[in-house]
Amino acid sequence: MAVKQFLLPDLGEGLTEADLIAWKVKVGDEVKLNQVLADVETAKAMVELPSPFEGTVVALQVAENSTVAVGSPLISIEVAGAEPDAPANLVGYGPSESSGTARRRRRTGSGAAALALVEQAAEPEPVVVPPAAQAQPVPERVPAKPSVRKLAAELGVALDLINGTGIGGSITRQDVEAYTRSLTARAPQPHSAEPDAGCAAPPGGAETRIPIAGVRKHTAAAMVRSAFTAPHVTEFLTVDMTATMALLAELKARYPDLKLTPTTLVARMVLLALRSHPSLNSTWDEQAGEIVVKHYVNLGIAAATERGLVVPNVKNAGALSLRELATAVAQLVSTAREGKTTPADMAGGTFTLTNIGVFGVDAGTPIINPGEAAILALGSVAKRPWVIDGELAVRDVTTLALSFDHRLVDGEQGSKFLADLGAMLTDPRMALVV
Repeated sequence: MAVKQFLLPDLGEGLTEADLIAWKVKVGDEVKLNQVLADVETAKAMVELPSPFEGTVVALQVAENSTVAVGSPLISIEVAGAEPDAPANLVGYGPSESSGTARRRRRTGSGAAALALVEQAAEPEPVVVPPAAQAQPVPERVPAKPSVRKLAAELGVALDLINGTGIGGSITRQDVEAYTRSLTARAPQPHSAEPDAGCAAPPGGAETRIPIAGVRKHTAAAMVRSAFTAPHVTEFLTVDMTATMALLAELKARYPDLKLTPTTLVARMVLLALRSHPSLNSTWDEQAGEIVVKHYVNLGIAAATERGLVVPNVKNAGALSLRELATAVAQLVSTAREGKTTPADMAGGTFTLTNIGVFGVDAGTPIINPGEAAILALGSVAKRPWVIDGELAVRDVTTLALSFDHRLVDGEQGSKFLADLGAMLTDPRMALVV
């Protein structure tokens, strides 16, 4: 008999950490090979971790709702007839990067989870060193991964003030976060006034504290990174969508099995417009000093779920027929709402569409997903007064909001894309000549 450790694997997306949401086993349980051990959440996706061993659980080394670094031990399992060596990773998953200078391999555009085209359209557990033992000279180059350095820069923290608890004294994300919390705790707190006698506090106190974890944490980090990296520009265009809404009603009546929505038709028009405006389907490669124009579109569809906002994408969406696109979008949204979106579904997006109109909102200024050049927000479609040939009429009107990265997209390019899209939504026949 030997005890083996199962380490948190790199789930294939170059991620450095995950949140352990729930254990599916307990100490003393007998587990089979590939039996689900735990649910973890990373990059806004919930993932089930299968067991690489068959044996008896002897220790759970991570508490639920904890953030775990890739390569850290999760669980110890006693295995019959095995050598007493230790950690194991899942077959098919790579180890975490051991060097902060190692570059991640670039993903290809097709993606492992690309949808098929049916109708072709055009180590041991890390030891936390006590603070007293960490009092030693800080090297000139403080050891920390690039992601940790970026986090420290965003928080305004100097790395040479932090004692690292990682391997070889390297500074981890947890070290940076703990140091930041200690600064907050030491800061003088303002005196709070006595509560208003006429205002009763809710049961349990006047405040509710919710841990920043899971989807909310990943979304916040991504949006902060985008807002402080890409110079955002947002343009608005109000459009008469009466003809498009009439076309939608006609198609739904003629093809009741076709899962069409306003989002689907707008998505189709977006894909057509991107053919003429490829700069909006590009990315900024800082390390290579290059602008990478994508010749495929992985169309992200923002979906509101109970766990928060997730943005899975339809792989190679520009090659799909309208029927295929409608089916793919419906499947992605359904999977997202069930909490079953995979990392592969989330990875590799090139352009995002979000429909804020479903919440009754007319317009907004969407934040670009990191790594993409633009995002389009579709406002509510409502009956409004509109002037046609000098006469006042009631029409189906919406507002489009396009945010784009001004490093990649000039104002002229963004404006022409928005104008072309608006023309197609005003008169869907225009899509025939794009």
